[in-house]
Amino acid sequence: MSDENGTQDTPAGSPGGTGPRPDPLRFFGTTWVNHDNGYAARRIATAAGSLATAVVSCLVLRFAYQGLQIADVGSFVTLLVIVMFAICSALAFGHTWESFNKRPDPDRQASLRGLLAIGFVGSLLAYFFRTFTEAPGEKLHRQEYESAVAQYEKRTTRRTGNPSKKRRRS
Repeated sequence: MSDENGTQDTPAGSPGGTGPRPDPLRFFGTTWVNHDNGYAARRIATAAGSLATAVVSCLVLRFAYQGLQIADVGSFVTLLVIVMFAICSALAFGHTWESFNKRPDPDRQASLRGLLAIGFVGSLLAYFFRTFTEAPGEKLHRQEYESAVAQYEKRTTRRTGNPSKKRRRS
């Protein structure tokens, strides 16, 4: 297994190994490599699913807002909760969108776990909008896969001639 991106050294179904295997993407598997086996349908389904989940999540947040109104906690607390969800959703959107282009730092990811949980609507919307251009994370995985293939081809190219008969430079 490659240390850099986790790709396997032997592809599925190839005896003896002929190169690295692409990493599967959530909901897409390895269909992102050649855009086959229902790739377009999967993109449509994930876009619809993430949008539907975001809408349902907003309805749940609306019920929470109504609960705050029923509890009569005051306008300051209500405003504070609304601003918190708005800011956390905006930050989660930006973080999720950026994670489609480069691998996030694991320590930073762990420290932002709470923020991403609160701003889950932003993450869902980032996923929804990204499916219009590609499978979310496809660009990053494609770059890593292509570099792994290039490294594999570079390692496996054969030399010509006998290296022991090579003239020595003085």
